[in-house]
Amino acid sequence: MEKVYKLLKNVGGTNIAFGVVLIVVGVAIGVINIVSGAKLLRNRRNILF
Repeated sequence: MEKVYKLLKNVGGTNIAFGVVLIVVGVAIGVINIVSGAKLLRNRRNILF
């Protein structure tokens, strides 16, 4: 029974660490998208359709 608790503790810690990494990556991608959109809006006069 102790093996199961150790396994669950390790898996839980891994899931929390993975979740934090995903949040950080998501925020970074969001910031990059906002910056790219701002650049497009700033130069919208140069875009021809």
